[in-house]
Amino acid sequence: MMILDTSAVTALAGGHKTLNLLAGNMAKTPGERLNIRALCPTQAEAGEENLAQRVIRDGYGGPDTCHALYCALPRPEHTGMSILLTGNEDAYPPGVVTVDIDSSGMLGYH
Repeated sequence: MMILDTSAVTALAGGHKTLNLLAGNMAKTPGERLNIRALCPTQAEAGEENLAQRVIRDGYGGPDTCHALYCALPRPEHTGMSILLTGNEDAYPPGVVTVDIDSSGMLGYH
């Protein structure tokens, strides 16, 4: 596993050739993970507007949405899917399990 810090996130967003190749290679290699911690793109974006969107969010909301998406990713230390409770299900991409906070079935009642 490799983790990108704020300076690496900034370089990746700027088109850093080696980092882009590394990200592509790791995406093709089973078991390899390239992690970007949620606060790093947030900090990088403080210096350059929309930087985090180019790197990780792909148009899905602000830094808070980025962090929620990151936290919902599958992890080896727990099984099953994470569920995001939200008042805006449209803020998340397909494949992310969301439940509207105003849903009648949120507490198991229909």
